[in-house]
Order: sequence, then C-alpha cells, then structure tokens
Amino acid sequence: MNEAPIQIVARDVHKTYELERVRIPVLRGVSLEVRRGERLAITGASGAGKSTLLHALGGLDRPNEGSVRFEDIDVYAMSAAARTEFRAQRVGFVFQAYHLLPELDVLDNVMLPALSRPGALGRVAALRERAKALLDRVGLSHRLHHRPVEVSGGEQQRAALARALMNEPAALLADEPTGNLDSATGRQVLDYLFALTAERAHTLVLVTHNEEVAALCDRRLYLRDGVLQS
Repeated sequence: MNEAPIQIVARDVHKTYELERVRIPVLRGVSLEVRRGERLAITGASGAGKSTLLHALGGLDRPNEGSVRFEDIDVYAMSAAARTEFRAQRVGFVFQAYHLLPELDVLDNVMLPALSRPGALGRVAALRERAKALLDRVGLSHRLHHRPVEVSGGEQQRAALARALMNEPAALLADEPTGNLDSATGRQVLDYLFALTAERAHTLVLVTHNEEVAALCDRRLYLRDGVLQS
C-alpha cells in the first residue's frame, strides 16, 4: 500500500521573541513532515513552544528563519492577504479558548468562516444547512439558537470544532483543544474531533501536554528546548 503524500513540510524553522529587549528563542531549527490524512501529536512541557510551532505551520506566525510549505504552497512567500485567504480555504484551527462571538448564536458562529468567502451571500441557505449538519454531527442540533453564554464549555468547544470544519479544510490544527475541560467532557470532544477528521480524511496536527491524548494519534513528536524529538 502506497503511503499518503506529504502535505505539510517545515524546514529549519526558528522563532525568537523579544521581551523588554531580551531575546527569547522558542524554536531552534524545527523540521518535520506531515502526510495527508495523518494524525500527528506534538507534545512537550508548558512553554516549550508547541503553540508557536502550530501557529507557524498554519500561517499565523511568521518564523524568523526557515520555511513552511503546505502541499505546493510556500506559506510565508505569500502576501499577508493571500495568506489569510489560504488559511480560510485550507486550514481549520481549534484552540483551547473557544473564541465564539458572544453576540451571535451557535449556528451563526459556525457559519461565520464561510460568510467571509467570496460569493457567500448568494449561498447563505446552503451554508446554513452545512452548519446545521456539522452541529448535528457534534450533538448540538438542539443548541442552534443559543448564545455561547447559554451553553456549557464542552458544547462551546464542539461548536468551535464545527466552525473549524465549516470550509472543509485540508488540515485541522488543534491547540490543547480539551485544556479547559474536565476529563469526561474532554474525551467527548476528542471523540468528535477524531471521528470528524477521519470521515473526511482531514490531516490533524494536535498540540497537547497530555500523553493519553497523544497516544490516540498515529504518531507523536516531542518538543524540547526548541527542537523536535521522536
């Protein structure tokens, strides 16, 4: 059986932050490859740079050195506007914080990424049906018109997962997606996360400090002192 093609490639990625004139190196030459449809866990201690690496892979945070390629795209060779469109089309993000807009109901929050795309106004009815279908898949068909403050943390994270998949991204990047949840609720969110990504063969890169969560993935890498280890 042939292996899936390489989808994400990072080469010699460095990232340093400056805080009050002090340079803080976070990534020190990280390289990795992720195959299409693979589920990869990146683990490491708090503050190791896991989120920084995930943001670099997804086009959110430009490295100081090195390159990131997504399929045939050199992510940081694009303009900022082109990179924003790339993220909207190709990458879904799930963060530890849910980032749902409090003034919108759950359904509108899920629809939001698609509504920013060209031609969306002519497809509102179809987009609404897709958002409803995703919310049904994560067990929230009874919460469509509730605002975020009216639902639990686990329900908010499931809504955030549906929102991340709204534009049918090729890859989903998840940053401690159960970090704010108790173990039972977190496991429920993970069940939905793995089921939905498997259904459509989405690539999943999951950042976690939890070894039990990492063990659910196909492969794991450990980030220590700014360098990835297998």
